Amino acid sequence: MSGPRMRAWQVAALTEPPSLALCEVERPVPGAHEYLIRVEACGLAFGDTLIVRGRYQIKPPLPFVPGSEVVGVIVEGPAGGLPVGTRVASSCQQGGWAEFARVPARFALALPSGLAPGVALALRSNFPTSLYALREVARLRPGETVLVHAASGGVGSAAVALARWLGARVIATAGGAAKVAAVKALGADQVIDYLAGDWVDAVRRHAPEGVDVVFDPVGGDVGVQSLRCLAFGARYLIVGFAGGAITALPANKLLLHNATAHGVLWGEVRKRDAALANRLTSDVYEAHARGALALLEGQGFAFEAAPRALSALHERRSIGKLWLETTGAA
Repeated sequence: MSGPRMRAWQVAALTEPPSLALCEVERPVPGAHEYLIRVEACGLAFGDTLIVRGRYQIKPPLPFVPGSEVVGVIVEGPAGGLPVGTRVASSCQQGGWAEFARVPARFALALPSGLAPGVALALRSNFPTSLYALREVARLRPGETVLVHAASGGVGSAAVALARWLGARVIATAGGAAKVAAVKALGADQVIDYLAGDWVDAVRRHAPEGVDVVFDPVGGDVGVQSLRCLAFGARYLIVGFAGGAITALPANKLLLHNATAHGVLWGEVRKRDAALANRLTSDVYEAHARGALALLEGQGFAFEAAPRALSALHERRSIGKLWLETTGAA
């Protein structure tokens, strides 16, 4: 006998363009160390645009419900955990684009009262990623200069805000007047429109001695050209490949600048070191509560508009965090 049902977006085949279907499926049953939450909002990340096409390093068995970050209310959970009715933000393996989702208890964070879902999702996912990259990996110091690519996106805008919070000077790149204006409002010291000309020359004008840290979620040729902007002893952070191509790093450029390249795979770090992940997330929420972190407004989409939201993210027509809104079934 089947259990209660819910609506969910499901991927039944890996196709190009991606094939998503809004289906009625059985509601998930939480495990011994999981919560079942009624989903209020589910976040979109650039990895989602890849995983639904089968182009990500993680390939869930078909069919699957995508989505790895959610905000919602606990409806069922283990004894001794957070009480039913607690509003939380959490990561999950997959399954977030649904009216109900199960999430690991160790990743569920109770939310302050009144926190908007888009803000809660950004603080729970994008900001810890960027804080880990800048503070834990790059060891960013006050007064250093950071070059942030894709600075109007989710992790990029978080990197801008966090670098400023950590006392660094920020040079950012973004594409088009609207995105440049949004990044300037975040407090970046210089914002370069990469659609307007040679962004490498522009970076060099702003930082003649080079930049100390490169935060790169784009990859491909952007990553290769970034190595022309390095200061001596710089750190290059490989955060992702939103441009669609893996960066073929010329090792001689690293050698000449006595520089280092670091991979940043936050999801794996979070699984391996939950204590570190929780500490970084708490630091982010506390800084936001004090008014120390600026956020881009982002955009919420109706639950039924998931394909349109995914296209906006894939085609780089979005600014800030994107999410789907659903109240879940009663």
